[in-house]
Amino acid sequence: MRSIFLSHEQVFDKPLNLFKAVGTAAPAADLALLTTQDDGFLHEAEGGINYYLSDGCVDRFGRSGECALCAFRPALLLEKGEERLLRRIRDEDGVVTAEYGSYPAFIMDVSLRDMAEKEYRRGALYDTGRTIRAAGKERKVFSLGGKRLIRLELEQSVAGGYVQLRDGTVVTEGEAVFLEFRPIRWLYDAPLGLLLCCQALFGGMDRESGAAYLQKDFLAEISEEGDESLPANAPFRVEEHDELSLIRAYVEANIPVFLHGLSGDGKSDRVRQIDPQALDIELVNENPETINGRAVYNEAHDEIVDIKPVWLVKLERLCEDGELHILFFDELTNATKQTQSVIFKIVLERFVNNRWPLPANARIVAAGNDRSESTSAHDLAEPLFGRFAHVYIRTTVENWMPWAVRSRINPYVMEFLANNDLYLRTPFTGTEGNADPRRWEMVSKALDSSGNDFSLLGPIVGRDAAEAFVRFFKARQELAALGEYSDEELSRFSVARKYQLAQQCLVFSSSRPEDARALVLRLGEEYLAWYDYILERKKTMHNM
Repeated sequence: MRSIFLSHEQVFDKPLNLFKAVGTAAPAADLALLTTQDDGFLHEAEGGINYYLSDGCVDRFGRSGECALCAFRPALLLEKGEERLLRRIRDEDGVVTAEYGSYPAFIMDVSLRDMAEKEYRRGALYDTGRTIRAAGKERKVFSLGGKRLIRLELEQSVAGGYVQLRDGTVVTEGEAVFLEFRPIRWLYDAPLGLLLCCQALFGGMDRESGAAYLQKDFLAEISEEGDESLPANAPFRVEEHDELSLIRAYVEANIPVFLHGLSGDGKSDRVRQIDPQALDIELVNENPETINGRAVYNEAHDEIVDIKPVWLVKLERLCEDGELHILFFDELTNATKQTQSVIFKIVLERFVNNRWPLPANARIVAAGNDRSESTSAHDLAEPLFGRFAHVYIRTTVENWMPWAVRSRINPYVMEFLANNDLYLRTPFTGTEGNADPRRWEMVSKALDSSGNDFSLLGPIVGRDAAEAFVRFFKARQELAALGEYSDEELSRFSVARKYQLAQQCLVFSSSRPEDARALVLRLGEEYLAWYDYILERKKTMHNM
């Protein structure tokens, strides 16, 4: 296997087959965004990034020229028999992709960032002893909760003093971030034995240094997992798991599971999907005595009697049917250190108060919210943390929508979030409501019971989200009546309102192009010029 650079001819003039369905632009991984100097366009997600070819460098439009430091989009040529090293080969509508190796190219999940930084600052973040070259420097490889990661500080001069990563995270100059190792996905041309990285992976080096790194160290680093020597028929399997199937697998294996996530992300809902009868103990309301049971003096027999805790009695009755049942310790991060110590002994020994065993068919799952959203949250002590498999829950509109359909969420809510995913969750301010998946379920109930009264949204999800909700559906009504405005009505519109109407017409630029453009023309030549510019830019980006 060797690293190569593709030529301008192979990418743009006479593009290889693998470019025909996916285009030639190189979308940037987070590491590339952090290590490549910005030319003012990097913050546009669909814009791509400048990257190197064998005969120079190109910008996102394929134009050759001298650029600032570019990104590297690795390409590999396979030798005979090396195709067996590829994993998860997929053919989706003629686009073949495969996984090979891993690299710290993506920012760490939001639920782990604060914990990783705190562990790093107190010198407790586990150092694996390995290093990897990123942004032209050797970086230590750390480990947290089974994830491998590096710490990188944004040092270069960037446009505006910041970089926006793929998940929306904004990183400013001098700020450090943790990037985690994930499998590298490649476009795969089997007849040519060619792998081309689906993204521009990294930057921070000139072309000569980068080429030397790709030829040697890069290949060693991504293949250091050690599985390349295994025969193709080795007796193991690697499957894709969603959060729910991961939790279920650990429950069945009798491994305690800890669910990390933000409030409203549906941690307890996932537990209920596995065991509808799960015994839920909210630890924020408990203390060591209610968990361990009480000691009572029996005057008649002049002795101290230990009374079994009520929750354990309930669990024993629940488990009498012989099925697996979940003991769910909710809000463990909000429990006091003393209560956490009691839970640790239960998880470790499966005994309560050193006296009463948990039923053999009881399984332990715990959950907690991030410290970033709860001032009363405590970090888990390292011994307790180490007793769990850790699953990080992150609810997105994409994985929330199937649940919303099953739960018969109000169609207005589903349509709004499908088109405005940034409002799935809004920041907690402490002064008014904020949005999260649980609160949108509350909105659904309010709309269903009130006959879709939109004025009820504000106290639940906050003023900004409520106003955006109303604007979205009002705009839809207005767009349904394109061309019904009189000249007199249009003349009374403010400049801002005219630009808003022109922007709304862009939605119908494909389905009703003549009506949309005619209405913008009635607004005035300057609005039509803006409309045509935006429309042309969208077409250019789409064709890349």
